[in-house]
Amino acid sequence: MTTSYSAITTVQGQAIADTLSESLEALQPAPMGVGIFEVEDGSGLWEVAAYFTDAPDVAGISVLEAVHKISPFQISEIPDQDWVAKVRRDLPPVEAGRFFVYGSHAADLVPEGCVPLLIEAAMAFGTGHHGTTLGCLRALDRLVDDGFAAKSVIDVGCGTAVLAMAAAHVFDQTIWASDIDPTAVDVAKANVAANGLEGRVNCVIAAGFDAPELKTAGPYDLVFANILKGPLIALAKDMESATTEAGIVILSGILNEQADEVVDVYTRSGFNLIHRDSIVDWTTLTLGKFH
Repeated sequence: MTTSYSAITTVQGQAIADTLSESLEALQPAPMGVGIFEVEDGSGLWEVAAYFTDAPDVAGISVLEAVHKISPFQISEIPDQDWVAKVRRDLPPVEAGRFFVYGSHAADLVPEGCVPLLIEAAMAFGTGHHGTTLGCLRALDRLVDDGFAAKSVIDVGCGTAVLAMAAAHVFDQTIWASDIDPTAVDVAKANVAANGLEGRVNCVIAAGFDAPELKTAGPYDLVFANILKGPLIALAKDMESATTEAGIVILSGILNEQADEVVDVYTRSGFNLIHRDSIVDWTTLTLGKFH
């Protein structure tokens, strides 16, 4: 069994996280990957993580700590294992009202009469297990039960496109899905094809609504935005102009303690709170632009 290594620290602010990640990539042996992630607890901290197939240069990492005046990296060995098999064991199917999210390893468990959404186990982000995705699916299920019908829908920050695909099953319209990450868009397109929804869900690379085809397709009756508090707040004004007069937005990626702030910002942008659903640490908000 082979061993790989991780080196992880936290820093204050994205600027230093970006600079540090570039410095890590210059190490020898070079890491096989470096990632930065915002710690969503309101602290402003960012996690910087590097992963190595060979033992990292501890002395070189110590120099980076001194130069950037940061907390020491925690360096750990990671035993090799079959990650896809592990994910399959750890990600059983998820039911959210009429929606059933599953991997191909659980295809024989799909019940009759549900809306099946196939997301491969290797693509773990946006499988429905996280409270944010599950909350969005429940919110959509609730809207459909209430008789809501959308003629134009977009999934902003789509990840696996599970929400866009769910919408494509319940609304007889072309659904748009956007993500700023090209890799996420590739994953989304693969999932759309695997679910037989090509031509029903269009996936594009875009920050928010910032793509010509998305502006042409709007305004939207329904917008999903399962991202993070900061981007959601930054999108509030664009959301107001990108939705129809009776448009509805489903927002998630919000920690429970952040929900009131998001509601306040969107209320000032012309939306009213319809429903608030908390699953463990995460809140999903359904808001409507009614006058």
